[in-house]
Amino acid sequence: MSIEIMTKSDLMDFKSDLFKELKAFLAPEKPTDKKWLRSSEVRKLLGISGGTLQTLRNNGTLSFTKIGGTMYYSMEEINKVLQFPKASSNLR
Repeated sequence: MSIEIMTKSDLMDFKSDLFKELKAFLAPEKPTDKKWLRSSEVRKLLGISGGTLQTLRNNGTLSFTKIGGTMYYSMEEINKVLQFPKASSNLR
């Protein structure tokens, strides 16, 4: 049986490596790289509930495509919805 001694430097290196791996594992997925998003991705991106997403679909604010039982949303369309028109200067 051999004994290995770990130094403080070894532990610091381990901690650094562990944090790098955890950060890579927990990093949020970049949905902007995708052209089409599923409902769960849209809810997460916009920070809204399923009911709010359904309201956006129902009132025509956000268009979607349904394939089978899955709804897909165009990232281009989501970006259009997120761009708010500037308020008119004559409104106070």
